[in-house]
Amino acid sequence: MRVLVVEDDREAAAFVAQGLKESGHLAQCAYDGREGLHRALEASFDSIVLDRMLPELDGLAVIAKLREQHVNIPILILSALSDTDERVTGLRAGGDDYLVKPFAFAELLARLEALVRRRRPELVEKVLQVGDLKLNRIKRRVTRDGQNINLQPREFRLLEFLMMHADQAVTRSMLLENVWDYHFDPQTNVIDVHISRLRAKIDKDFSPPLLHTVRGTGYILRAGDTVE
Repeated sequence: MRVLVVEDDREAAAFVAQGLKESGHLAQCAYDGREGLHRALEASFDSIVLDRMLPELDGLAVIAKLREQHVNIPILILSALSDTDERVTGLRAGGDDYLVKPFAFAELLARLEALVRRRRPELVEKVLQVGDLKLNRIKRRVTRDGQNINLQPREFRLLEFLMMHADQAVTRSMLLENVWDYHFDPQTNVIDVHISRLRAKIDKDFSPPLLHTVRGTGYILRAGDTVE
């Protein structure tokens, strides 16, 4: 999924773009309304994350100009304006969804995927697979070697993130931000506990093991030799 992030707060834009990239998507940033409009008209994107209050050209004006040009890219409006009237105004202006700041990245990603899935379902990979381990994102079902594996919601999200980054070392900070929505280290063993539970469910009764520890870095999910 290719996403255009239009946000004048560069730190917020970087946060959203990094989260999208770590989730396996492509992201570009624009920092004012005119730049965002130009990029949206000149390049091909699958969705847009658009701040409501922007310099040069505000978010609603950007939407209006895009819709005038018959650009029907799904648009998720971000705004600190939380009143019902503001939400209605944004949606009636042509926005497809409206998310109030501050927000959890996991919710933003879920909303974007839902928008794109409705508009272009072929862009959202429904089934992730590593070796004989399969995860169906739509049915929320996990199997290995054809056997059902029951996971708790957090375990499912953890496995989904690891599978989206199969064959890549995933750091603890990436897991904290993308699975738990923590942007700080809580100094707990929450990751270790969930990794241990996940290993017991996806590896204990199967061979070869898929979930490995990368010393000094984090974890990796791969079908192959153990990583040291």
